[in-house]
Parts: sequence; C-alpha cells; structure tokens
Amino acid sequence: MDAVPAVQALLPAGHARLRPDHLLQLLPRALLQRHVPAHMEPQLHPYPALCRYRYAYGDGAYSAGGLGTETITFGSSAPGEAPAASAGGVAFGCGTDNGGDSYNSTGTVGLGRGSLSLVAQLGVGKFSYCLTDFFNTSLGSPVLFGSLAELAASGGAAVQSTPLLQSPQIPSRYYVSLEGISLGDTRLPIPNQTFALRADGTGGMIVDSGTIFTILVESAFRVVANHVAEVLGQPAVNATSLDNPCFPAPAGERQLPAMPDMVLHFAGGADMTLHRDNYMSFDEEDSSFCLNIAGATSTSTSVLGNFQQQNIQMLFDITVGQMSFVPTDCSKL
Repeated sequence: MDAVPAVQALLPAGHARLRPDHLLQLLPRALLQRHVPAHMEPQLHPYPALCRYRYAYGDGAYSAGGLGTETITFGSSAPGEAPAASAGGVAFGCGTDNGGDSYNSTGTVGLGRGSLSLVAQLGVGKFSYCLTDFFNTSLGSPVLFGSLAELAASGGAAVQSTPLLQSPQIPSRYYVSLEGISLGDTRLPIPNQTFALRADGTGGMIVDSGTIFTILVESAFRVVANHVAEVLGQPAVNATSLDNPCFPAPAGERQLPAMPDMVLHFAGGADMTLHRDNYMSFDEEDSSFCLNIAGATSTSTSVLGNFQQQNIQMLFDITVGQMSFVPTDCSKL
C-alpha cells in the first residue's frame, strides 16, 4: 500500500488531462528532497520538462515514467450526489513503462505512510476501504478519507481494533501483531512469536490491499495447510510447495464444500473471522479446491492479502496508530 500514485499512459495522446508534454512539470528541487524516498532514485530527464521515477514491488512488478503534479478531483458533480472535492498540487507518476501483473488496472493508489502516498499528500490522519467480492469484477470498492472514514457495527458484528506497529527499516508499511490462527473451534499449534516483528526489521505481518493472497511464514503455513487438508480428507497435490495448496475435488463436484471459519487473532483481543469464501476458492480449470494462502521463508514478512479482506471494512487511523475492522457488505456502502 506504500506505492506512488501512478497512472499508466493508456488514454489517447490527445486526452488533455493525461498528455505527458502538458501534464508533467518539473517538481521544485525542494519538493523532490522532501518527498521522494532514497530507494526511488529520481533522475532528471535530459529534457527539463520531466522528472523521471521508477518504483518496483516485491513481486517483480514495476512502474517507470515521469513524475508530475496535478489537481485530483474526488466524487462527481451529478445531481443528487455529494459535491466533488479537489486537492491541488498532488504529485503522481505517469507510467510509460510498466511491467508485471496489473490485473487490468490502469494505475496504483499509494495508501502507505510514505511521503508520496496519496494519504500523506492529502494530509488526512485516517482512511478506510471496503473490498467487494473478488470474483465479481462489476463491483467497485469504496475508499474513504478523513472524516468520512468511519466504521459502524453491521449485522450485529462489533468493530474490533488492534495497534498498528511500525518498522524503522520500512516505516511506510502497516504492521500488525498476529498472535494466532484458529480453524473452527481449534486453535492451531502455532507459537505466539511466529509472526513477531524483529528488531532487525524481519518478520512481522503487514496489511496490504495490493497483495492478493495472504502469505504466512513457512512454519505457520504448513500448520494451516495441514489442518485444511484434514478437513477436506485428502492431501494437497502440491503439498511440498509454498504455493497456495489445491486439493482435487470429487468427480462431478463443482462447488466448495462446507468449511469452518478461520479466525485471525490479533493483539488487543481483535479477532478477524474469515468465512469459507475468504480463504478458499474452486478452481474450475483443474477441478480442485484451493486454499488461497501461500507460504514464505522463515525470515520473510507475512502479509494479510486482499482476498482475505473481502467484505470487511478496514480503517487505518494513522494519528492514533490503530487498525479497526468490521464485517460489511461492501457493495452496499
């Protein structure tokens, strides 16, 4: 979530609001010194009208192009709707060289703590988002900033909160303390310190709206995968891999079987309940049931991915240092 706001240059060259030769202007050197992290290595283009940027992600995706400023408008001016709001001088990247998986998106919005994220540039102390059904591409997912970013108990479920942690090594990430995992009524045998954020910056768990599947360090991943295998009554076909495990479906079966809830236990007594469709899916091509959680090496950082966050409204209160969440039908927000 700590990405630079980026817009891929996919619109026609004549589009007035995205023409690089009109839109991208050289940022003042003071702004560059204040806002651009060292690892981004901004370079001045030979033509004085452009300031170049390049941003890479852990999965190999990247975006490179020109860094510029523009007025960003939120909302619309349609009759009966709330009036649009604008913010001027927002720095963003116009990506002319983009690689990796974009999943048909036309850009990336930075929501991290970094100084170039949209959250930091708007100067808001909190934001929330609510991700709709992963497989229903016709639905949009709302993102709310500032005073609009409030949670309300839904369907009898209470709002729960856990502290946000910060790593000196990667301060832009949102770390949380995951203390354990349950499957149904069973607390899985995962030691409490498995997901601890270490002093050297390794370990820990981050919450990321850009990573699809949750990633757990290998020791915890094996425990979770083995217990899901027990529920399904068969081992995974890729049991030795750190990829998300899949289990052959019985002949003629085209739907997921009933599965117990999975619960993530966070510090402060906050329990995030994941129903079956928040951690399992049916792979029609291979006719298999798949656990949408992957593994990583023991020194890696675990990640709470967006598949697990479906229909859970997430609130990040940076000022207070707290993440809150509540189950919600995100399509109705």
